[in-house]
Amino acid sequence: MGDVARAGCVSLALVMLASAPVQAKPHKHAKMPHVPVSAARATPLPPELARALAASKVPAAHVSVIVAKVDNPLQTRGRIAPPLLAVNPNVPRNPASTMKLVTTIAALDTLGPDYRWRTQAFTDGTSDGRTLNGNLYFKGSGDPKLVPEEMEKFVAELHHAGVTNINGDIVLDRSAYSADIGDTGAIDGGDDRPYNVAPDPLLYSFKAVSFSFAGNPNGTVDVGVLPPLANLQVSNNLSSTGSGNCGDWLARIHPTLNAMADGSYVAHFSGTYPASCEDKGWNVAAPDRDQFFLGGFRALWQASGGQFNGNVRTGIVPPGAHLLVTHRGQTLAEVVHDMNKFSNNVMARQLFLTLGLAADNNRTPASLTRSRDVLNRWLDKNDLAMPGLVVENGSGLSRIERISAAELARLLQHGINSPTAQVLIESMPTVGVDGTMRNRLMNRDVAGNAHIKTGTLDDVGAVAGYVGTRSGNIYVVVSLINDPRASHARGFNDALISWVYENAP
Repeated sequence: MGDVARAGCVSLALVMLASAPVQAKPHKHAKMPHVPVSAARATPLPPELARALAASKVPAAHVSVIVAKVDNPLQTRGRIAPPLLAVNPNVPRNPASTMKLVTTIAALDTLGPDYRWRTQAFTDGTSDGRTLNGNLYFKGSGDPKLVPEEMEKFVAELHHAGVTNINGDIVLDRSAYSADIGDTGAIDGGDDRPYNVAPDPLLYSFKAVSFSFAGNPNGTVDVGVLPPLANLQVSNNLSSTGSGNCGDWLARIHPTLNAMADGSYVAHFSGTYPASCEDKGWNVAAPDRDQFFLGGFRALWQASGGQFNGNVRTGIVPPGAHLLVTHRGQTLAEVVHDMNKFSNNVMARQLFLTLGLAADNNRTPASLTRSRDVLNRWLDKNDLAMPGLVVENGSGLSRIERISAAELARLLQHGINSPTAQVLIESMPTVGVDGTMRNRLMNRDVAGNAHIKTGTLDDVGAVAGYVGTRSGNIYVVVSLINDPRASHARGFNDALISWVYENAP
């Protein structure tokens, strides 16, 4: 049976478990009893996993592993079964992007999968049914997925409100976030890398530009751009060559993206592009978020027949401004799907800030402190005490975030037994099939039989999620590796996932 067919069968099994009747939640002051993982004795790794870890040269002291069968609260009355494997389960470690599971599960529980972000358009001017004489104000609430498809809908909504021509400026109101959000800077100094993009209440298309390249038989190279930007010029001095190794293709085309004094962008490419590369892409974070938003809006506005020749600036919606449009973005279920499948950091950071913003009904600017408070209250309410938990921004793109394997395993047990389990499971990469796990374990029987969130930093290699076993059961699996050689231990994490599928009872 092929990988895709296996994926469909096992994913359905997981979804069926997730969709099973869930015990009613206890009274808010009641506590469900549990046996903490720390009460279980540590278990040695089986020989094949011990060999895989030894091959990585990572000391066992730098590894935490938990493998535990999924519990049904209707049967266990809140008790957690002893783990099948437990190695250093209570040592807080950097989880990298598996921290997104904390943000996801808390958000699904507190906001609900149907939660939608609002982006509004106001004006301080007047309209004759076609021309708006005045400024157009955009006020955001941190929509993580305000992508071109959503902006097209927003444009159509503005036209429906009677606006075709805008005789004024675009003013961007970012007051939904406190002013210091994003001040910490890039984790590695790479401000032009999309994974380092800072949160923004008016985050358009992840503030990143994707360039695609395709060589032609006549020696030219086509350059595609997403999203469309009205203020972008592409200087294409590329030529296609039939020779050359594709491995160094990016260095050979000398890509740059610069913001000019007039607010425009210039992308420049020169050199040779090997035809053997087929279609490749270069993703880069755009400088100047105001101009990026303006370029994206203007491109779609003009394509729809609208006219606008004004400028862009940051400001606040003035008292008395008239609300024109309220655009409701995609659902939380859709957001976490993309966020977890592709481990999108800025989406996770936006979602984490939403925890605090929504708890206050958008009355005061979002802050990391308030979101941490909301998270801690949610953990306490659900008897998920996590003394080892340290949350900086909720995405895992951090040097200080911490959680133990035992704590993350308990969270995953809670998640799969919650009413939103199906959304959670479907958001996680399917081993050997899609997302960040699409190229891992493709030719092993576990392919399609596990939903695993990955986490990677220079000194972190992590996996966490659910494995459906050959025996027909489902297990929570967590592995957190913190070591300078963590990248060498990817084989161990893959072997762990495969071992659980093959051997767990």
